[in-house]
Amino acid sequence: MEGVLHNPIHNTLRVFFLLSSLLALTTAKTHNHDFVVQETKVTRLCKTLNSITVNGQFPGPTLEVNNGDTLVIHVTNKARYNVTIHWHGVRQMTTAWADGPEFITQCPIRPGGSYTYRFTISRQEGTLWWHAHSSWLRATVYGAIVIHPREGYPYPFPKPNRESVIMLGEWWDANPIDVIREATRTGSGPNVSDAFTINGQPGDLYKCSSQDTVKVRVDSGETSLIRVINAALNQQLFFTIASHKLTVVGADGSYVKPFTTPVLMLGPGQTTDILMQADQAPARYYIAARAYASGQGVPFDNTTTTAVLEYKTATSKPIMPPLPAYNDTATVTAFTTRFKSLQIAPVPTVLDHSLFITMGLGIHQCPPETPAQNCQAPNRSRFAASMNNVSFVFPSNSSILEAHYHGIPGVFTTDFPAKPAVTFDYTGNVSRSLWQPIFGTKVYKLKYGSRVQIVLQGTSIFTPENHPIHLHGYDFYILAEGFGNFNPKTDTAKFNLVDPPLRNTVSLPIKGWAVIRFVADNPGTWIMHCHLDVHLGWGLATVFVVEDGPAPWQKLEKPPPDLPVC
Repeated sequence: MEGVLHNPIHNTLRVFFLLSSLLALTTAKTHNHDFVVQETKVTRLCKTLNSITVNGQFPGPTLEVNNGDTLVIHVTNKARYNVTIHWHGVRQMTTAWADGPEFITQCPIRPGGSYTYRFTISRQEGTLWWHAHSSWLRATVYGAIVIHPREGYPYPFPKPNRESVIMLGEWWDANPIDVIREATRTGSGPNVSDAFTINGQPGDLYKCSSQDTVKVRVDSGETSLIRVINAALNQQLFFTIASHKLTVVGADGSYVKPFTTPVLMLGPGQTTDILMQADQAPARYYIAARAYASGQGVPFDNTTTTAVLEYKTATSKPIMPPLPAYNDTATVTAFTTRFKSLQIAPVPTVLDHSLFITMGLGIHQCPPETPAQNCQAPNRSRFAASMNNVSFVFPSNSSILEAHYHGIPGVFTTDFPAKPAVTFDYTGNVSRSLWQPIFGTKVYKLKYGSRVQIVLQGTSIFTPENHPIHLHGYDFYILAEGFGNFNPKTDTAKFNLVDPPLRNTVSLPIKGWAVIRFVADNPGTWIMHCHLDVHLGWGLATVFVVEDGPAPWQKLEKPPPDLPVC
């Protein structure tokens, strides 16, 4: 012990961390916000709807903070639906009560009720976002979270002249809740959206929309930091800006090694920060986004949303950029595999849990007595989805976190399988006997500090697709991705253990696999799910229950007194 105390390197580090902690305490701020969830008349595509919004805004308010700041957000529900708010990508260290997914960490805020979310942004910088996590309310209930470096600290790139937020969304010419309720009644797929949006506006290519097309203004020679968020409900999206190169510098609230690309692809839930130089002739250029539709035969919205990048004094007709083909998986792969962490990453190399989880669609064969109008998926069935053949069922009388914290029996079981019960050709021609999952609220338990690897394996059951898989409460390292069935004998050689990207949402390739690792250092109950909300509703999810650690700062906080009751 004496050697440690007198070691000059240790002493220097101790002083450094002490000063850093003191600086953080003196510069960190607490931001208070009031969110009122309410009906608001919103006109799009020549039609006015009573849409659910926050504070009457669509999209909702942007929350702007510094790394280390605390947010206190009082949510009042004046709408006619139950609601919760999820702070997508925020680590929520020991504050799982504030994470927000309905019946996972809290019961919903009932109409007329309220709840205050309290949490601190810790060691995250870049762009995250918030959205409703109840039914399909997030179609219109969402907004950005912009996290600047701590006060006095720079970006790891030259300071931009301007910053902009671009939120990509999805719009139905109907009440989204009615859309999903009809699909739930019939057991078939829901109607696809009628438009995509940029900051809530469809753009010039849709009816009754040109006068409200979003304008992003720049001056020649400037550098803009543009924060792109895919808030669409059910669609991966390509994104580009005509004639301009995009330099990626961040994703999901973490910095990455910069790389330049003409086009982005974001799955729902993902964010990408780009630097763009205004180095073209002063003119007007379209910013455009449209679907990446990987599933063969799966209906999708084939429209294109636009905004306008407008140089100062320019009045010309906007220039339209080329966009990849809807099913251009090669462009997607070339993009997603370029991400690397900015610095050497502390990837766990010794593992306590090695999971293999299949993910995909399926069908639930209706019993003979079920009416035909409730079984409108193929062959008198209902669509389902599963992980390791378990289709997740949300509780209804308690949240999983409350059941875990208070020891309430009968809410969940701890027998989620670490691997499929049956080994099969996951991306090949799968036997019909494997198409029907079992249903249950099954979780997987982890001790605090466990080092976890998960092989995410897509399947070709019914229809293979690209799935954006999001894990609450954690960031994870994406070690590798590929196509076909994961082969541990050969594919481990592809692992990047030096500087893999740190993300909260991974695009699982169509008919392919991805491998992620993380350390279970955050106690609570954390859902991992497909961020295509139609798939989440069909059961493409599971939950990790992470136990408390031994130290006081490694334990879940007590439940807040205003936690909504079921």
